[in-house]
Parts: sequence; C-alpha cells; structure tokens
Amino acid sequence: MVALKAQEVDRFVAKPPESVSLVLVYGPDTGLVSERAATLIKHAGGDDPDPFSQIKLDGSDISSDPNRLVDEALTISMFGGRRTIWVKDGSSKNIVPAVETLLRNPDQPSFVVIEAGDLKKTAPLRKKIEGDKLAVALPCFPDTAKDVDRLIDEETKAAGLMISREARMALHALLGADRRASRGELQKLCLYAMEDQRIESHHVEEIIGDASAFAMDELIDAAALGQLKTLDQGLERFEAGGMDAGVIASQALRHFQQLHFCKLETQKRRSADDVVGSLRPPVFWKRKSKMVRQVEIWPVEQLERALIRLNETVKTARLNAVLGPSILSHALLMIGQYASRLNR
Repeated sequence: MVALKAQEVDRFVAKPPESVSLVLVYGPDTGLVSERAATLIKHAGGDDPDPFSQIKLDGSDISSDPNRLVDEALTISMFGGRRTIWVKDGSSKNIVPAVETLLRNPDQPSFVVIEAGDLKKTAPLRKKIEGDKLAVALPCFPDTAKDVDRLIDEETKAAGLMISREARMALHALLGADRRASRGELQKLCLYAMEDQRIESHHVEEIIGDASAFAMDELIDAAALGQLKTLDQGLERFEAGGMDAGVIASQALRHFQQLHFCKLETQKRRSADDVVGSLRPPVFWKRKSKMVRQVEIWPVEQLERALIRLNETVKTARLNAVLGPSILSHALLMIGQYASRLNR
C-alpha cells in the first residue's frame, strides 16, 4: 500500500482498518510520531486492553533476532482480543529482515506498529512497507498553522477555557516544531490560566516563556541579527537542556525560508514592514520589528546560501543525533557572524 497523504493520516489513526496488520509511523516530528503510534496501539487494544497482550520491543531486540518479531506477532492472546506490538526506535537498527519475515505471514493476528525517525523515500524499511498491500506508512511532518489551531482548540476545549486572538497569535509563534512538546506546553498553559477562565497573551508570556527559559525564536532571531552574545548564551542553554538539534534546525530553516520570501516581495517595491505584516499566520507582535530588520539587512543571495547551509544541517542532525548539536551550533554561529557584519 502506498504511503497515506498528510490529510488522510488523521482519519486512518482514528479508525485503522482491520485488514491492516502492520503500520510504520515515521517523520521529522518525533513528538507526533510517538503520539500517533500510541494512539494506534490504544485503538487496536480496545477500551479495556489486556496488559499481557501489549508488547513493546526495541529496534535492537529484533535486529539481533529477526524471528523475535514474527514469534510475538503469531502468538495468540491468552484472554482474547487483538495482540499489539509496539516497536520503538525502528529506524536506528536494520529491522528489514524481521519485517520481511512478518510480511510473509499475512494471516498473523497481531497489530504491529513500528515507530521510526525521518526516513528518506529510498530507505529500505519505508520502501518495504509502502510496497506491501497489508502494511501502511504514515508520515509525520511538523504542524502547519491549521494543525496548531486545531491543537489549541483541542486542549482549551478539554480544559473548558476560552482563548483571546492575541494569545492564539502568540502561541503560533511558539508552537509547531514538535507535537508532543506543543501539547505539553498547552496543557501547562491551560492549568496556569484555569482560574481566569480565559487565556490571554500575558498568560502565554508568563508560563511558556518562563518554562522554556530561552525561546527557540529568540535563538534564531539572534543568529539572523548577528547578536552573537545572545546566540552563544542560547546555544549553551539549549545544550544544557538536551537540545533536539533536528527540531531547532528545521525551525531555523523555515524562518529563513520566510525571510527569503519576504526579501523577494520587497523587490516588488513593497516595504519590509508591509510584507512582514501581511504574513499568515501573523508574526507575534514582539518579534515583528526584529523580523523587519532581518529582511532589510539580508541580501537575497546570502539568504539562499544560508538556506543551503541550514538544509544540510537539518539532514545531518536527523541522521546523527550525537553530532547534531555541534553541527547546528557551528551553522548558527556562522550565520550569526555574517549577520553581525550586515547589522553594523
């Protein structure tokens, strides 16, 4: 079965067909990958799942013993119901031989979910599952503005809270890179604003700003404006907190894509202030002047070079978690040094 399109994924996760026995969940948004894998396991297990029928395996468990996966999948649940098998970290080890063995047993009664990272189209695991009629591959990309709005609505409705337009705009500037992190921040915000019955922008600034200690946007703005001291401090704090270099690099790439778009628009005799002000979703008001300045100082050619550098950084950070932070730091510092000269 071919990989589902982004708009089809949520419908599939809400009600996976009984005919599907193997699902690969992959993509750059690790929080969304984990959330969707957990939802699939929950739906397959039913309302009152038997804990003995829910098996979790690490990728290393089945790469060293390819028969382990099919043995677990062919085991009949002791107390009835469908047995579920959740394979974690499926992209870090070669589990293709185990998956091939499993796919040769189409009548196996279990429901298997493999949680993986950002797999290329040519990745053997992804190709194998997309090419099988009883398996499905679900891509998980960073949230769009519409996704963030839906997430905000879900959490505020569950908490019984209203939210102001200004607070929603502020959240758009802070959320979206990682679904799990975004949901956690929203739940914390709702708890913080519970007594006021309505979330305002000051709630967002007070709880989300303080909790993250150093906003990702502030780090990226520091690089794009050449504020080297701020950038250096931000990188130190992110490293101390166990930075996800791939998430930060992706966010920086999207930001520079926006700058490139804005710069091209200014060449049509539009002011930087007008172009930035017309972006959708709107730029958080506290960041608007910073972004206008970035559009003003960066030449188109240099923005294109920065985009190439950041795109390479994203790929490397996702493939190598150990080297990711140092590669990201080097890329942002190089950008910051150039921006510092522009901003004099």
